[in-house]
Amino acid sequence: MTDLVNRSESGIVAQARAQINWHNTHGFCSKCGHETLVRRGGQVRYCTNCDTEHFPRTDPVVITVVSDNDYCLLGQSRGRLSRMNMYSALAGFMDQGESIEEAVAREVMEEAGIKVKNVRYHSSQPWPFPSSLMIGCLADAATTEISMDTEEMASVRWFHREETLLALEGKSDNLMVPGPIAIAHHLIKAWAIPDR
Repeated sequence: MTDLVNRSESGIVAQARAQINWHNTHGFCSKCGHETLVRRGGQVRYCTNCDTEHFPRTDPVVITVVSDNDYCLLGQSRGRLSRMNMYSALAGFMDQGESIEEAVAREVMEEAGIKVKNVRYHSSQPWPFPSSLMIGCLADAATTEISMDTEEMASVRWFHREETLLALEGKSDNLMVPGPIAIAHHLIKAWAIPDR
């Protein structure tokens, strides 16, 4: 199966999707309730009643691969469509006033009960479902005993590097990981093949 959109065009598609969603859900002023008008080619909605300009929001999300030597921590969230063996990096929205490192530590603790150290930024990805910026990180485990949040997570497990490498190639019977369109894939790959 070929990709419908190549990698160089994916940012354009992401922006268009996010902007369409924003326009569909923000037709009225959040300050006075009056209908708004589109301005600046769709980048702004303007309220003629109270002269307020409204801009699309972007919600920061941390997504992290935690490792302990030759093992990495991956999870399955409840409520998301996933195949039985599909695992991904742990992720969650940042709180106001929280640093990236604090958000990573909190999210990993909440979802897996694992303390982390040495949080490192890796890369980012706009994710228009509906308006997120995925902030990809790698972190080292300070503890290794999993205490999973059963309300949010369906499963959290440690996976060996060899199993993860097979999964990245689509050759594992026990583990599936997100495809190359997702930042999780690249975080897992960066951990599994550190010298590439």
